[in-house]
Amino acid sequence: MIHVVAIITAKPGMREQVLQHFRANVPAVLAEKGCIEYAPAVDADPALSIQTKFGPDSFLAIEKWESLEALKAHAAAPHMAAYAAKVKDMIASRAIHVLSPA
Repeated sequence: MIHVVAIITAKPGMREQVLQHFRANVPAVLAEKGCIEYAPAVDADPALSIQTKFGPDSFLAIEKWESLEALKAHAAAPHMAAYAAKVKDMIASRAIHVLSPA
């Protein structure tokens, strides 16, 4: 199993627009072979006092895949290229962490 945590930071004030495109793409991703979980998440508010927030312009993509091969196929999927084209001018940065269970 492969876990992915992607931290996506939109340009100021554009997070909701990016999330709209992300959410519209979720059904296509969930239909991919090997996709177990694929969902956005934002800072919980209020939360614990020890929380380190990502901030108002950021969200995380929380993903779980059956295998690295499934993740690679996801990265090459046409609907992912279409999503990337729609949001490219709205994204300030992204960091993608690909993880194995420990």
